[in-house]
Amino acid sequence: MEHIRAAIDKARKEREAAQKPGSDAPVLTEQMPEDADSAALAQTWEALPTFKVALERLKRARILTYQAGHDATYYDAMRTKLLYEMRSNNWRRVAITSPGAKCGKTTICLNLAFSLARQADIRVMVIELDLRRPSIAQVLHLRDDLNFSLVLAGRAPAGEHIQRHGSNLAIAASQDGIESPAELLQGVTAAQMIDDVEARYKPDVMIFDMPPMLLVDDTMAFIDQVDAALLIGAAESSTMEEISRCKQSLESRTNLIGVVLNKCRYLDAADSYDYY
Repeated sequence: MEHIRAAIDKARKEREAAQKPGSDAPVLTEQMPEDADSAALAQTWEALPTFKVALERLKRARILTYQAGHDATYYDAMRTKLLYEMRSNNWRRVAITSPGAKCGKTTICLNLAFSLARQADIRVMVIELDLRRPSIAQVLHLRDDLNFSLVLAGRAPAGEHIQRHGSNLAIAASQDGIESPAELLQGVTAAQMIDDVEARYKPDVMIFDMPPMLLVDDTMAFIDQVDAALLIGAAESSTMEEISRCKQSLESRTNLIGVVLNKCRYLDAADSYDYY
């Protein structure tokens, strides 16, 4: 395991060096298209197969940020804080996870993604890494043959398992779960495939929908590959002890960008945006 961890650490340091202004690190540039200007990048995105999803379907899944409005306000505020932190620190990759199941992490992941994508100058990519029980493809009613785990294993081109919504939101999803994804996620091949996808599509923000931390070790197997993590707890479900344990684990390996308490049914008037 030590040689795998050493390789992952090396890849991460090279990626961080490449993101620094003025860096001449070769990692990202080696994978860029030859004519890597804005027009070529736009063509790369346009080549992705597209999907459309009905607004009513999104509403039923509580994806409320497809369009601006009162329902999107709280997620838009979260988007702004997230974007500020990521730009301030030159981060691109953020993992979203939770202590246990049914905390709403996938719902928040997709709401953030659609909210970010309403900003036309931002390219957003969501990558499903809850590979035991993937749900994004089902929520968005994507193609039946998507299986991004094949890309992570180096067995399929990324473009065959990513779909685009609009001009600037890409979804890398899987329809079927796999067994023991931790071995896949902490492997050198998966790390390199993520680097390749980032280099080719150059998203401004990459959001990784990770599994619950206290149920499986998949999130910690991959956490070295992200710049930051967002932890989602559920009111009346997640305990303070669970949140504290996850917070400590994340902070020991990456930057914790925030903790969100989801499913709060009772808000103080001061927390409301009804005025607007």
